[in-house]
Amino acid sequence: MDSNLHSPERQLIELRMEHADLDAMIDRIAEQAPLDELMLRRLKKRRLALRDQIARLLRELDPKEPA
Repeated sequence: MDSNLHSPERQLIELRMEHADLDAMIDRIAEQAPLDELMLRRLKKRRLALRDQIARLLRELDPKEPA
């Protein structure tokens, strides 16, 4: 059971959920006035890092070339 909590598939789900949460937060902040540019940049940077982690994990789970 514990190994299931740390499986790559579980990590992928959690990363995608966090990415979706950041998307929603970025949209809300972008609509606010006055706009908090620094916060917006930090959130976008974190979202980009999450996207990279998701892509890396997907490559590990489904490599195109045989190992």
